[in-house]
Amino acid sequence: MAHQGYRQNMKPRARGPSTMAGDPNQLFEDTSAGMPPSQPGGYPNQSYDMGNFSVNNIFGDSVVSDLAMAYGSNLANQSKEMVNKEINRFMPINKLKYFFAVDTKYVVKKLALLMFPYTHQNWEVRYSRDSPLTPRCDVNAPDLYIPSMAFITYILLAGMALGIQKRFSPEVLGMCASTALVWIIIEVLALLLCLYLVTVHTDLTTFDILAYSGYKYVGMILSVLFGLLFGKDGYYVALAWTSCALMFFIVRSLRMKILSTVSSEGMVSYNAKNQIRLYITMATALFQPVIIYWLTFHLIR
Repeated sequence: MAHQGYRQNMKPRARGPSTMAGDPNQLFEDTSAGMPPSQPGGYPNQSYDMGNFSVNNIFGDSVVSDLAMAYGSNLANQSKEMVNKEINRFMPINKLKYFFAVDTKYVVKKLALLMFPYTHQNWEVRYSRDSPLTPRCDVNAPDLYIPSMAFITYILLAGMALGIQKRFSPEVLGMCASTALVWIIIEVLALLLCLYLVTVHTDLTTFDILAYSGYKYVGMILSVLFGLLFGKDGYYVALAWTSCALMFFIVRSLRMKILSTVSSEGMVSYNAKNQIRLYITMATALFQPVIIYWLTFHLIR
């Protein structure tokens, strides 16, 4: 009877999260509350959210990134080809590469020829299969490597000279660079205009004229160096030497290209047009010392 009364007084305990958390005598935690509803077979009900379906579920992130990189690379190559095509319309890169095909041996010989041109005999540019040899194979071939490097060296040397005299400023250095660049552009355009007006049919290109005009920077560098080392006397001595050498070099180099009829002995057949062309050649040569002096005299004090 006592057992029956005890059973009658027992009440079922409510199961829930609050009871489990507050009962210190409970041995195991009831996790059935967080389980999804089961299927009749006792397995949990599995469902897929079709809203999150994407290409990455099929191919994976690495495949998609590879495809994007391939597409971007193809697009970049097409853009590069279009840019190169537009550049070649205004500046032929292949022709420009010819003027930079130099080596150390050529540079040394060319600098010696610019300073000591009086003993040089053969001034003709050699050809191979109707194409002129590259500068590294022919010292008479014009190049743009020496003029471009000499231009940069002249700007640096001008900055050093102004700094020694405590007259340096970015504005003054920029004025020196822009003035030198403008003068050489004017010189090239003037020579092209003169050749056009006298109807000279020659293989002398714009790059050739730019190369021959740019060789004056070598004389400018030597004049400034001698001026810094030995004062104004050294400057004028170097100016006279480099000017005479450059004029001789210009006359002998342009003589075969501007004058139309040259005999096998190298004697020019003088007629009215050839005399005009000879005057153009001489004027180009005589213009070099004027520009050298104009761009360097203010650096020596």
